[in-house]
Amino acid sequence: MEARKVTCSEIISAVKKLFMDCNYFIGDDILSALKTAKENEQSPVGKSVLDQIIENDILAAKEEIPLCQDTGMAVLFVEYGDKVFVEDGSFDEAVNEGVRQAYRDGYLRKSVVSDPVFDRVNTKDNTPAIIHTKIVSGDKIKITAGGKGFGSENMSAIKMLTPSYGVEGVKQFILDTVRAAGPNPCPPIVVGVGIGGTFERAAQLAKKATFRPINTENTDERYAEMERELLAEINKMGFGPAGLGGNTTAIGVNIETSPTHIAGMPVAVNICCHAARHASAEI
Repeated sequence: MEARKVTCSEIISAVKKLFMDCNYFIGDDILSALKTAKENEQSPVGKSVLDQIIENDILAAKEEIPLCQDTGMAVLFVEYGDKVFVEDGSFDEAVNEGVRQAYRDGYLRKSVVSDPVFDRVNTKDNTPAIIHTKIVSGDKIKITAGGKGFGSENMSAIKMLTPSYGVEGVKQFILDTVRAAGPNPCPPIVVGVGIGGTFERAAQLAKKATFRPINTENTDERYAEMERELLAEINKMGFGPAGLGGNTTAIGVNIETSPTHIAGMPVAVNICCHAARHASAEI
């Protein structure tokens, strides 16, 4: 297979559209889950909150305006074909230009500061983006992009468990993290879980898990059963929609795993609010 040329303008255009789309249009999986949750919600207040969230999402799509004021930090998972050649510049620079244009032209809130501790000066264009790149076979570039708000991001956690904790220890850490988050991450939430790998790999898997459609399950039935069990237990906590009480604290739990060291069992929990924004494209 010969190398295929891709221009920076193609990348910029694709990335710009992805971030505008994911901030305007909620995914069908999320909207469907919210509608189901409304039908099953036992709390009148919780049912009313869900009704308002659904109405908000429908109006945002109709008017093509942001569905939440926190339009997030730009995060991308990229499957980069090994036969692709960017002929007129840098892939990362093109991605950041696409983000820059999306947040400028789409009137999306710019939330990135250049220094995390001291200056904390806004970069004024929502860059740089967080880009996770995996080299794969082929001549295509697949990009899954999302805007990650920090009301929920701040509630995330990682713990370096050892194998002696076992299955119950993993589940307990996940439940403890969600319980500690309480109403802060704008429930109903999507809970992304990464298990295995190393410290940073577990966190990356947890973030990637939040991008997976919530109407899918882990392909390993053991983890699929854990997803269902955790979702049921989380919804027994009673925080409910907007933290105002009810039986809909979460609408999805997604688990992703990776091989790990014989001495370790890292577990990361990345919490995402109901504005679980993501979109994909192939170049």
